[in-house]
Amino acid sequence: MPLLKTKSDRSWRQTVESNVEEWWRIVEARAMNDAKPVNPQRIFWELSSHLPDDVMISADSGSGTNWYARDVKLREGMRASLSGTLATMGPAVPYAIGAKFAHPDRPAIALVGDGAMQMNGINELITIRKYWKDWADPRLVVMVLHNQDLAQVTWEMRGMEGDPKYEASQDIPSFRYAQYAQMVGLQGIMVDHPEQLASAWSTALTADRPTVLEVIADPNVPPIPPHIDLSQIKSYTSSVLHGDTNRVDMIKQGVKGILAEFNK
Repeated sequence: MPLLKTKSDRSWRQTVESNVEEWWRIVEARAMNDAKPVNPQRIFWELSSHLPDDVMISADSGSGTNWYARDVKLREGMRASLSGTLATMGPAVPYAIGAKFAHPDRPAIALVGDGAMQMNGINELITIRKYWKDWADPRLVVMVLHNQDLAQVTWEMRGMEGDPKYEASQDIPSFRYAQYAQMVGLQGIMVDHPEQLASAWSTALTADRPTVLEVIADPNVPPIPPHIDLSQIKSYTSSVLHGDTNRVDMIKQGVKGILAEFNK
């Protein structure tokens, strides 16, 4: 430290701080945009203010990964995991269960898309039901993005290939995850309005048993990157021109997301 000299020019640091502050403003504005019925970004944004200090979070691979990376504000002492560059579907719930066995005195949250939930998350609720009473802290929240769409691949098809949504491979059946949780002896909460999110997170994170929080989310909210290049614009336009079945809602939500960057 004695060898370091304080720089009087703080412009670089101030620029970084200003950019970060502006980015959080954009993220919040996008999260608060209306959707049908719940904007998935808001689910993750609302979570941040309810996170326990020592929480362990696991996120699945899917469209929810975008919102997990952008909207959740982690603090010192928290642990967060993801399948990383493998982009594997299905690990969030098993990760959370493993975390609870390693640290049974800490709360855990798994953030899961309905595609991954139908792959193996539903079965893992039975595992949770079997072991949760052995944990010193019973809190384990499985949040399910219920949008009936394998949305990450749907948006990749649109943004990278210029193809419209292919319903035969992308649509998945509806399933009442919260009701199933109740059936196996866990707590189940279903949310279909954005104003219910704050109380739902609070209830789930103060429960005396594991909880499945099912949120009916809009699949047509695009994961707009911070900087959009020309190729992405062309591909997105192509998917619309080729008759994407959700093109009207896609355009509306896309415009809202872009305008959030300019509204003060």
